Amino acid sequence: MKPMVEELRDLKVKILKMGSLVEEAIGLAIKALVERDNRLAEQVIEGDRVINAFDVEIDEECIRVLALRQPVGADLRFVTTAMKITTDLERIGDFAESISKLALDLNTEPQLKPYIDVPLMAETVRGMVIDALEAFTRPDTDLAYDVIKRDKKVDLLAEQIFNELLFFMIKEPTTVSRAVKISYVAKHLERMADHSTNIAEMVIYMVEGKFIRHTHPLNH
Repeated sequence: MKPMVEELRDLKVKILKMGSLVEEAIGLAIKALVERDNRLAEQVIEGDRVINAFDVEIDEECIRVLALRQPVGADLRFVTTAMKITTDLERIGDFAESISKLALDLNTEPQLKPYIDVPLMAETVRGMVIDALEAFTRPDTDLAYDVIKRDKKVDLLAEQIFNELLFFMIKEPTTVSRAVKISYVAKHLERMADHSTNIAEMVIYMVEGKFIRHTHPLNH
């Protein structure tokens, strides 16, 4: 049997591989939408199965470590954090898949308007995912707190997109179907940011041993 330190290191590597797939899925899903590329959308949908497989494999490994190794202290926090992170990553992957399905629908209709804020929102979310995982790897609570702060920017972009789409729907009722689908894209990106924030909060728990959810972490 491997030393526990090696098992934990292997867990971290698997989480980072899963995170890399999730981050790539976000980029491909938005590219499929902006460039109206159905092939990329289908690639994301197909790739979600690999992300799900990582989720199951990592969870099973975490449960095995908990049962056989009975870790305590920092090691216990690492394992419980790992389980939570993979759940959030899996959900982000699901939202990327949902955006790809919306892209397939939107690509069959005339484009409502050039995509400007949606790609900006997606790039912010990708950065949050990348940095949340980087904070987990180092570990780095300052970076984790920075990720949490960026969630507000995503919320503001989502609100801006919704208001603009509402204007389109009021002005021209024939745009309602397309506008609603684009609003779902923005909502999915907003939820991705929420899950990235969850990961950052769990990193803070792993390092500092305290939960900051529903408190005021930005006072840090």
